[in-house]
Amino acid sequence: MKVKVMPVGPIGTNCYILEDEQAQVAAIIDPGDEAERILSVMGEENVTVEYILLTHGHYDHTTAVPALHQAYPQAKIYIHQADANGAGSRLFPLAGQVEGLLSYDEGDTLSLGGLTIEVLHTPGHSKGSVTLKVGDVLFTGDTLFAGDCGRTDLSGGSYEEILASLKRLGELEGNFHVCPGHGGTSTMDQERRGNPYLREAMSR
Repeated sequence: MKVKVMPVGPIGTNCYILEDEQAQVAAIIDPGDEAERILSVMGEENVTVEYILLTHGHYDHTTAVPALHQAYPQAKIYIHQADANGAGSRLFPLAGQVEGLLSYDEGDTLSLGGLTIEVLHTPGHSKGSVTLKVGDVLFTGDTLFAGDCGRTDLSGGSYEEILASLKRLGELEGNFHVCPGHGGTSTMDQERRGNPYLREAMSR
């Protein structure tokens, strides 16, 4: 398994490229902007793009999806249904822009070569926020950041829900690599020790 990160767009959203190197297949996670740059990087990889996966529907995580869909029409595009229905909204712009948009939810799994991508529904930042668990890596979107958590004052946000989601992530067994939607990566052990929001959540 190989993971590459590209901060894209005006607020530096982390776009991740997840690869099974042996099977030469990849998933693009949260392509928030700069489609041409993402395509340029993918052109250097000898892989087939099988999925475009979204941790939630906010524009800064989805802006490049239509262009990538044109470049990779075979790639299946997944988002949680709760974040797919906001056509015309600045926060949820994806619905209506992409034909064949698919939805995933709690407990669903996707196969990427020999890798299994497990979907955890982790609302709070938005109603349809998910965390993608692959081996010892968590792609947490805007639910869990290094030392912080996602904002809850936007439409569909809830502080109580994000605390419940953080508690769930914190109680997963193991020291996962945390790959958030913004900022640097971390580990779950580090977050359990030093993230005030995760500590509050786990004390409940």
